[in-house]
Amino acid sequence: MSDNFAAYPATDGVAPDRWASALHLFDNGAGVPHEETTAERWERALLLFDARDYSGAAKLLVPVVEEVPEQTGPRLLLARAYYHSAQLRRAEEQLREIVERDPVEHYAHLMLGRTLQRQGCKDEAEPWLRMAGAFAGALPDDD
Repeated sequence: MSDNFAAYPATDGVAPDRWASALHLFDNGAGVPHEETTAERWERALLLFDARDYSGAAKLLVPVVEEVPEQTGPRLLLARAYYHSAQLRRAEEQLREIVERDPVEHYAHLMLGRTLQRQGCKDEAEPWLRMAGAFAGALPDDD
């Protein structure tokens, strides 16, 4: 066996979920289970989302949102994970909650409009999309 690190065969890489778990192998000593913190679940959910494992990210984000319901970031990422995994009703629920708590969160307006469109609710989506456009500085079309 070679001691040359460069000789190690590269693959597609370590799965983000396994990598995040491996980072904490030795935190509490051998045999002591590690209690994952909210911040660690958030970091792992980001890795899964970036790896396009939207369902896995959503599963991690649900308890994060329950623990910090006042924070928009985790809830918005949860809505995005639901949207990308075609859990559109759940995405809509999270987005409506965001808009209720933070009416000027322009991305939530855009996502809510797009989510409603994907559900076939074009008329209901239109005001949300117009509002998102207004936040972005888009001028309305002259009809």
